[in-house]
Amino acid sequence: MSFNIYCKDIVEIMHEGLLVVAEDGTVQMVNKALEDITGYSREELLDKPCTIFKCDACKIMRKTSSDHWCRLFEKKKILKKKCHIMRKDGSYVTVFKTASILYDDDGRPLGSVEIMTDISELDVLDTKVQQLSRMLDQDTVFHGMVGHSSRMRKVFQLIEKAAQSDFPVFIFGESGTGKELVARAIHELGPRSKEPYVQVNCAALSQSLLESELFGHVKGAFTGAVQHRKGRFEVANKGDIFLDEIGDLPMPVQVKLLRVLENKTFERVGESRSVFVDVRFITATNKHLPSLIEQDKFREDLFYRINVIPIHLPALRERKEDIPHLVDFFIKRLSKAGKGKVKGLSPKAMKIFMDYSWPGNVRELKSALEYSFVVADTDLVTPDHLPDNLTAKSAPGPDDSSLGRPVDLNQKNELIDALRQSKGNKSQAARILGINRVTVLNRMRKYGIDLKKDIVF
Repeated sequence: MSFNIYCKDIVEIMHEGLLVVAEDGTVQMVNKALEDITGYSREELLDKPCTIFKCDACKIMRKTSSDHWCRLFEKKKILKKKCHIMRKDGSYVTVFKTASILYDDDGRPLGSVEIMTDISELDVLDTKVQQLSRMLDQDTVFHGMVGHSSRMRKVFQLIEKAAQSDFPVFIFGESGTGKELVARAIHELGPRSKEPYVQVNCAALSQSLLESELFGHVKGAFTGAVQHRKGRFEVANKGDIFLDEIGDLPMPVQVKLLRVLENKTFERVGESRSVFVDVRFITATNKHLPSLIEQDKFREDLFYRINVIPIHLPALRERKEDIPHLVDFFIKRLSKAGKGKVKGLSPKAMKIFMDYSWPGNVRELKSALEYSFVVADTDLVTPDHLPDNLTAKSAPGPDDSSLGRPVDLNQKNELIDALRQSKGNKSQAARILGINRVTVLNRMRKYGIDLKKDIVF
């Protein structure tokens, strides 16, 4: 039985849209499903160029320098791609397209056949799922930064907007708040993400070395310059350059930097020829630049040039609701790296974390957890496993009972007894108590126990 006579009927009842295009790009055949998908009638499409659909995939594939109008004819293989085509009313519809070339008996291309499946509803559902996932996932990390407080959410929104512009971005905040992470996120989210990202610490080098580092030098420019060297600006060309600790930039270098910002040109050390560079500036500091301007330590005109999009990072003490999320994030990361068996903080340890002022911000919190992973002998971090600077103001001391804070006398007496049995040997006392030696030392400091004064052997 021949099915050829039924091909037309089969094509018409297909759920997928069918499009047959001649070698010159004109539409030769469509089915009812394609009419429904595009909103065009068969009469409106026949003998019209297939570019009427303004398919974004075809725009990518088209190659004007070729003998063929479409690169599909050169690739000679089936194309499968999600794309968007324009309907008659100007709206876009998401389709999954499968396209292939049709050949005659002699192997010459006759045209192409395309099957389009409308996946708009799936696309909408996928978007909704992603949105719900973002709402439900409380552990989402924004480019290495953890923050669920309203302050940090505003920072993340500003980072996303700033990344799309080409204006200078100025990041300021206390040490340890994550300025480097913000700079990296701006680069990764921006249009220059595929281009170089170069970071320079302005406080790490002397003036002469910093000039050479930023602008490069020619052979013989100074003692030790035995060959030409590209500066960081040349390396960062077409990308982003991050100048960290810009508040420590020497005044003579500030003048040269201002020129790069204004004219996009600079001169290598030892050379008078100007070099053009196209970079986006990202700067950061933990210093108060207006105060430095008043002290004539920072140029006012340079400040206005870099302070186009300011991003302030709040101190950790100003967003304490983020502390539990940060603790959970770092514990998971340290556990995954095999640093220890800690799974969480005890309620008392968490209270210490919440009450502490964190002058070193997120960096100090991370260091405190790393310390705890080393000394902890249980799954939960207790106050005994925390660094002294955290427990000094929050943990009971020898006279804390007079301040209304009860001392754990049982734990203190057990430690004294163990030290007496071990005749002051802290390692042996630790074995008696079933803890490690560091915990013994921490508890001795916690309760103010002095072997010479308090322990009688």
